[in-house]
Amino acid sequence: MCETEQFLPRKNCVESGRWLLCYSWFWRFLCGLHLLLVWLEKRYVGSRHTSEWFNTAGRNVKTGLIASVIVSQWTWAATILQSSNVAWEYGVSGPFWYASGATIQVLLFGIMAIEIKRKAPYAHTVCEIVKARWGTPAHLVFLGFCFLTNIIVTAMLLLGGSAVVNALTGVNIYAASFLIPLGVIVYALAGGLKATFLASYIHSVIVHVVLVIFVYLVYTASSELGSPSVVYNHLLEVASKSRICQEPFSHDGQSCGPVNGNYKGSYLTMLSSGGLVFGIINIVGNFGTVFFDNGYWVSAIAARPSSTHKGYLLGGLVWFAVPFSLATALGLGALALDLPITASEAGHGLVPPATAIALMGKGGSILLLTMLFMAVTSAGSSELIAVSSLCTYDIYRTYINPEASGKKILKVSRGVVLGFGCFMGLLAVILNKAGVSLGWMYLAMGVLIGSAVLPIAFMLLWRKANAIGAIAGTISGCVLGIVTWLSVTAVEYGRINLDTTGRNAPMLAGNVVSILTGGAVHTVCSLLWPQNYDWDTTKQITVVEKEKSELPEEEFNEEKLIKAKSWIVKWGVGFTIVIVILWPILSLPAVWDISNSGRW
Repeated sequence: MCETEQFLPRKNCVESGRWLLCYSWFWRFLCGLHLLLVWLEKRYVGSRHTSEWFNTAGRNVKTGLIASVIVSQWTWAATILQSSNVAWEYGVSGPFWYASGATIQVLLFGIMAIEIKRKAPYAHTVCEIVKARWGTPAHLVFLGFCFLTNIIVTAMLLLGGSAVVNALTGVNIYAASFLIPLGVIVYALAGGLKATFLASYIHSVIVHVVLVIFVYLVYTASSELGSPSVVYNHLLEVASKSRICQEPFSHDGQSCGPVNGNYKGSYLTMLSSGGLVFGIINIVGNFGTVFFDNGYWVSAIAARPSSTHKGYLLGGLVWFAVPFSLATALGLGALALDLPITASEAGHGLVPPATAIALMGKGGSILLLTMLFMAVTSAGSSELIAVSSLCTYDIYRTYINPEASGKKILKVSRGVVLGFGCFMGLLAVILNKAGVSLGWMYLAMGVLIGSAVLPIAFMLLWRKANAIGAIAGTISGCVLGIVTWLSVTAVEYGRINLDTTGRNAPMLAGNVVSILTGGAVHTVCSLLWPQNYDWDTTKQITVVEKEKSELPEEEFNEEKLIKAKSWIVKWGVGFTIVIVILWPILSLPAVWDISNSGRW
């Protein structure tokens, strides 16, 4: 039986089959296009059929493509779905804290990207650098956390994607879980990292085109809304009227028009305790998923040295516009239209499709599905290559066959892409069966991986950082974060389940304890027993297949790289201060006027 969520039109099984057929042809078209680009790139640009090109794209990718890859790679299902959910939940503070809280990590990772070029120019993965500096025990610990990060990111991609496909088309949610990874595997197998870069460029263009359509529709062309003033007035009305409580995890059904925790209950204020708590959780969790997702390290490794810092800064700033614009259109649009969305539906990422259908009907569902598929497949292909690199270089080449040839490594890389692609679908089925939602997974990721953020940053930034501190901080931070998370849940709500563990107070406590403990333990151990490392062993990491480099010698000039690092530190830290401190502070006087007088 084909079923959808209650606020969306129900689809019968015949119509679901038609949707499935249409999207199968759509996937064939996309796969064919990506394969054509791979062939043209190999035929006319000079890509090679080697393991190095498969996993590092020749280490010669320029600024524009790196920036587009970052935008595409960071545009998850959560970027489209969870950002609108927090807009629906907290009002205007939700989109801001989602966008700013997930932009600063990319900006600051530009520093790490430059340090890779200086201190490990021929590395293939982040864990290779860990092993070269801290040895086998640290390598195994950090390898485990890298895999955990990839699994979490993949889970969020497929949970959000399958829920929306099911809700909009009626296609079985488990079938959708396997349909999504299918096309990604094909072009990732054919062209490796460079193929994912080319696909990401196309996907980014499509995502931004659809984004502009939705924003234009909500604030200019829609008959139901159609202007900022109408949206503004509707939000004032919705906050002032009594309606059935839609706050997550509320079950008493009491009237709650105003937003609990917002100044005077307004959806139009940055004075939101819930929004601020979400912002902190968001910042911690996304530091983990950027600094511990091997996909970002691989992208940095693939970049041309002179393009690395500029690509990450540009990519981070461009990405900010995606969740911020989309959530203030579809998330606030759902509130302005007062759509009957439940907390469960919002938690599964169904706020944007509700708004899209309310405004455009079937056309809206097609546009949103297209946007979502572009986001999921771009990020999914990055996860495939990230896991492939880890399995190939950090397991197979390190512990199984250290003398493996380039052809053997290429074969293993493709085998892992195929295997992990199949695992992606199975993982989504398991999580859907367990009742895990996109929103729950998004909030929990910082508890699980946040403890490893500062140790991995210290690896390239601090010469005193030692292996004992890295291992102890990462493991103890994770354990204490989970214990705190569950303890606060038990004390506050008296029971531990998916419902109570997903609430803000336990998530906030677990996230903060995890990241601070990991950093504090590593810092203390490193100060007591400093390593005084000179990065000599990381510079000795070698390529498997030696090829003539297309990069001029001056690209690796130490003076130029230090200058690039100073540039990204200045602009990365500067923009971080602006968007997470100055912007919220400067917005408070205007918000205060709105809350008191009802006008700008």
